[in-house]
Amino acid sequence: MQDIRNYYELLGVKRDASADEIKQSFRQLARKYHPDLNPGDKSAEDKFKDISEAYEILSDRSKRSQYDKFAGFWRKNRTKSTSNNPPRDRSDEDDFSDDFNTFIDRLLGRKKEASPSGYYSDDTARTDAQTARTARNNERRNSRTGDSERPERNTFAEAPSPVRPKNLEAELTLPLDKAYLGGRERITIQEDGRSLEVEMPPGMIPGQKIRLRGQGIAGGDLYLKINVSPHQFFRLEGINVHCQLPITPAEAVLGGFVEVPTLDGLVKISLPQSIASGQKLRLAGKGFPADDGKRGDQLLEIQIVVPKNPAPAERDLYQKLREIESFNPRLDLPIN
Repeated sequence: MQDIRNYYELLGVKRDASADEIKQSFRQLARKYHPDLNPGDKSAEDKFKDISEAYEILSDRSKRSQYDKFAGFWRKNRTKSTSNNPPRDRSDEDDFSDDFNTFIDRLLGRKKEASPSGYYSDDTARTDAQTARTARNNERRNSRTGDSERPERNTFAEAPSPVRPKNLEAELTLPLDKAYLGGRERITIQEDGRSLEVEMPPGMIPGQKIRLRGQGIAGGDLYLKINVSPHQFFRLEGINVHCQLPITPAEAVLGGFVEVPTLDGLVKISLPQSIASGQKLRLAGKGFPADDGKRGDQLLEIQIVVPKNPAPAERDLYQKLREIESFNPRLDLPIN
């Protein structure tokens, strides 16, 4: 007689274990043998499939009850097969005429001629299989009773559909410099508590989604939505970076070279003479990378800032400038 899988032993629980004990043991084993945490380890993958099947059976009260009945029937018949007693007529037993694998396939709603996933392709196939099984049971019972009109009580309840692949969504908030540079980030999936280390591409912008194949539920995908936290100096709009550049009154009048922070570090630019507050300058190619390989720009908004506490020598110079300057910014105010 074919051996059966001991699902209690696979999950490391006793036969009278509670639903909470079964769930807790499965979660511990799932974290240990999950394929994402054991890449390339075929034995871990097989172990994960076994404990998943065990949990699907034992976590469902109806399936667990039918599994226990089948296991009890199997143990009794194995004992008989090793003794000299003639086999007992199974007419007074539940219908456990299938081997163990077929029994489990029926219990989980899987077709014998399984698709690559091992599951029914649609509800129609599952219903057809159940109808055929019921008809077979009716014929077997009717041949014993001689009553062709007596309906057969179906031994097994219709099994619910197996777990289908499900896509998940999660959010990840990054500082702006990390979003620009990319690199490794660790995320935790709230749905099942998994922790994943993800290699993030450079140049991620707010609202962008990254697809992680096979990281959802039962082989589904995980879509990671990117958020970028505010930066004290830079402001991201699309792939362009905006900032305000403070300069002194002397720099505004005379122009000249000044250093400007960019995502790649400090760069030196040349200010034109007589630049005004609010005027904008463009640094080409200093923004975020675009899909075509090019980069956005960095836009500088000029802010003329006066000293709050100038040194005595500076104050004297401002006083002399005031005495000789001819420029009056209020001369052309639009008033009556």
